[in-house]
Amino acid sequence: MAIQYLALATMIVLYSLMFIGGYISAAGLGLTCPEWPLCPNGVMPSEEYLIEWIHRLVAATTGVLVIATMIASIINKNADLKIKITSSLAAVFVVVQITLGALVIDLKLHAVLVAIHLGIGILLFSMVLLTTLFAFRISRTAIAPRI
Repeated sequence: MAIQYLALATMIVLYSLMFIGGYISAAGLGLTCPEWPLCPNGVMPSEEYLIEWIHRLVAATTGVLVIATMIASIINKNADLKIKITSSLAAVFVVVQITLGALVIDLKLHAVLVAIHLGIGILLFSMVLLTTLFAFRISRTAIAPRI
């Protein structure tokens, strides 16, 4: 039963990540923290790096949630193949996103990589959305009386 709430939390955190990433991009703050994975001054950055640091913190949280959702869907005996596929694709996409995020910083916001980063983000959100919908379908079928 908890898988649907894990998937929903993953989707909410991922949407927040996309919102923060859009803000960073639109505000021209993409290289405020020019090192990856940490900002200058270590784990707790100074005020000038805060927005980019928050983006990275939410990205790490999203990565953990996406992988946890995939594991939960794989070990759930009521989960059908669709949820296992969408959650596994989401896990692949989140690893690709983290790698692309590092490359985007390392290559100083190369436009093609930024565009690919956005596109993979949309695919990631789509897979997490489908996983969430499938997870709620599992809970509905588990509760429905069988005649």
